[in-house]
This record gives sequence, C-alpha cells and structure tokens, in this order.
Amino acid sequence: MVRIKHSVSTHKRKKRVLKQTKGQFGHKKNRYRQAIKSLIKGMTYAYRDRKVKKREFRNLWIIRINAACREAGISYSRFIKGLNEAKVNINRKVLADLAVNSPEIFRQLVKVAQEKIPQQPAPISTAATKS
Repeated sequence: MVRIKHSVSTHKRKKRVLKQTKGQFGHKKNRYRQAIKSLIKGMTYAYRDRKVKKREFRNLWIIRINAACREAGISYSRFIKGLNEAKVNINRKVLADLAVNSPEIFRQLVKVAQEKIPQQPAPISTAATKS
C-alpha cells in the first residue's frame, strides 16, 4: 500500500493562516504558532467589534438627534415619545440624517411630535410658594 504524506494539506493550511495574519507586527506574521494565536485573538476582536460598531453608531445618531431637538426646543425623549404616539416609524439612522442634511424636514417632524404630546406645566418655583 502507498504511504500518504500530509505535506500538501499542511502547507496549504499554514499558507492560509500566514496569509490571514499579513500585516501583524513582529513574528506574528511569519511564524506559524504565533500566527495562529494572533489570528484567533484577531478574529475574536473582529467578532466583538462588529457588535460594538453598531452600538457606537446608534449612540452617535442619538447624539445628533438630541442636538437638533434642543435647537428646535424639545428634549430628545419627548421627541421620540411624540413620534411614537403619532405612529411615525422612522429609525434613528434616518432621523439623524434628516437632522444633519434636511433641517426643515426635521423641524416638521418636531412639530408633529409636539402636537401629540401634552404640554408640560410650568415648574413651580420654591421662592413663589414661600411668600
């Protein structure tokens, strides 16, 4: 029976790992053992950071919407509540884009939101109640 060697598959596997670690610093890019460790760690970071990226973008959109709301004279939470009660289903990505690129349309959305939420009563100052 013929003896089977694994050199072809081994070389192919090592070549694939080293290709994936291209750009790493030091021996991580050209030593197989270090490259495997580096690759596993890098793939772990990549998986985690795909989730973090989504989180950070949503945070950025909320900051942009809040800034535009403050300019229009309404808080972010009241604006979102007003849109929900008006049954306006626009996600935060689109709202942030409208706030930055189309302020007129965003102001119309603010008006729609303000119509649906009751007006806040004026705060009672403590100085007026003591007199």
